[in-house]
Amino acid sequence: MKASATREWLKKFLPYASLLVLIVFLSIASPYFATAGNISSVIRQTSVITIMAMGMTVVIASSGIDLSVGSMIGFTGVLGALLIARHEPVFVALLGAIAGGALCGLINGVAIAALRIPPFIATLGTLGVYRGVTLMITGGIPVANLTRDFGVLATGTLFGWLPVPLLFVVFTALLIHFVLDHTKLGRYSYAIGSNAEAARCSGIQLAKYTVFIYVLNGALTGMAGMIEAARLVTGQPTAGDGYELRVIAAVVIGGGSLNGGRGTVLGTIVGALIMALLSNGCNLLGISPFLQQVIIGCVIVAAVTFDEFQRRRVG
Repeated sequence: MKASATREWLKKFLPYASLLVLIVFLSIASPYFATAGNISSVIRQTSVITIMAMGMTVVIASSGIDLSVGSMIGFTGVLGALLIARHEPVFVALLGAIAGGALCGLINGVAIAALRIPPFIATLGTLGVYRGVTLMITGGIPVANLTRDFGVLATGTLFGWLPVPLLFVVFTALLIHFVLDHTKLGRYSYAIGSNAEAARCSGIQLAKYTVFIYVLNGALTGMAGMIEAARLVTGQPTAGDGYELRVIAAVVIGGGSLNGGRGTVLGTIVGALIMALLSNGCNLLGISPFLQQVIIGCVIVAAVTFDEFQRRRVG
């Protein structure tokens, strides 16, 4: 029992220790790392992935997966940019992007819950569908010539120092923490991920809550898509390419399990920060972007391997 408790403690502590070691190493290795400008840049760059990853935390906790979030970023960003191009207020465009993401999540949820298509296959298919629809809407041409005010969602600051994207991250963190700890949706997500059959036998409506989970994930991805479009000040139809892997990696590095039943908001934020600092540190140290992909890929494999090893030890 004592050894099992030690392993569980180590599993929870490892992401935080890894983040601390990474911060100390980069602070020593580069004089530019611990500057206010660089920290602000890291926050802005990681906000999109962090918001998406918190939505993915709920999905993965339910033993699901959503590979379509990358193409959702492009779709919702274009949708928001089109509304801005029609001179709609930024708030209306943001709501439009969130609604577009929720619709994509609804489609994913229905395909998985009603049509009984495995999440991996269903969202792999919609990944191509959403990207294709976005390219058809735009003709492959970015939605440009937008008002500069639009960019405040990604580049703006409050009080002269607080990055606006950080407010979206904090709001999302509080929302998902509340959902996971204080609502049926959160408790049922863990229950479904731990043992779907037991959850069904206990009276949980698996199809209903599965759809809700994917709608929530889609809505948060829509918010992130709007921030990404604001960062580029353009609706880029190819935006978000490959983001799904970084998002899933952030959840797993932060202590989530691809087998379901586990995952926390704080752990996911730590996982996203580790990914962001790895990329930022490589840039500061002049490491080739090609080697960066190798390093980040190895970190992802190591995190998944550690999770699988722990699962087998428990089993």
